This record gives sequence, C-alpha cells and structure tokens, in this order.
Amino acid sequence: MINNDILRRLRFVFDYKNAKMIKIFAKVKHEMSQDVLLNMLKKEAEEGYKPCNDKTLCLFLDGLIIEKRGLRDGAEIPTPVSQLNNNLIFKKLRIALEMREEDIIETLALADFKMSSSELGALFRKPGHKHFKECGDQVLRNFLMGLSIKYRGK
Repeated sequence: MINNDILRRLRFVFDYKNAKMIKIFAKVKHEMSQDVLLNMLKKEAEEGYKPCNDKTLCLFLDGLIIEKRGLRDGAEIPTPVSQLNNNLIFKKLRIALEMREEDIIETLALADFKMSSSELGALFRKPGHKHFKECGDQVLRNFLMGLSIKYRGK
C-alpha cells in the first residue's frame, strides 16, 4: 500500500484533525508543518501532492503508539526505521491499539475477510523464522477497513 493512503485512512478511522496529527508527530519529537501534512494527505492526482516516505509514516505510527499507550517507564522514543513493510505497519498498529489475536481476527471479519490464528501469527514472526509470511496489501487494506467499521461504523 502507498504510505499516503495509510496515513489518510488512519486519519479517517480515528477522526483526527490536522492539529491532532501534528501533535502525534510531536510525540516523537518530529516537527510537522500543516502545509507538508496537507500535501501528504492529498491524493496522487491532486496538485501539491507530497509522497509520505517510510521514515515519516514510521514516525507517525510510533507517535500513535505513544498517544494511545504512552511511553514505557525508562524507555526512549524509538528511532524510526528507514524501510517499512506491511508486516511492520500491521505490528505497530496492533501495538498502538493493544489488540490481541482474537481482536484482530474480529476486526478483519468486519471487513468480510477471514484469517485463521495461525495465518495471523505468521505475519508477526521475525523475517528469518520458517513460518514467517509477508503481509500483503489485501490483508492490511482489509484490516484498515475493519478498523474504519469498528471505530466509525458502516
């Protein structure tokens, strides 16, 4: 999925205004101007569109984790990764929303997407593990759709 789409969808799911999005970036000590944010929230065909790189999306997801759960005692703000993949995005959303396996399966079911617990577990394994599976765009898209239904209704 395109990072800008993920940012837009998360903004919609949680009904965040521009100021709230900027505050989430501030949680990880990243200064985000409203102009840059608005350009990242535009669609590709719109004038002024600015692509959201992996580091920026990672900063937002880390800020979301801190916003939703707080920073652990004695923990420091994580250093953003320069290369995100769907598995890491999914994992960060799971952490931010404090979702367990059954919560994720229920959320996916809201979007009419079925997944077994073993299939789901494979997405959260380390890449070198023999049962690791890459998270496809379809899974992430349906998870975001399920979150949208869960938090905003149909």
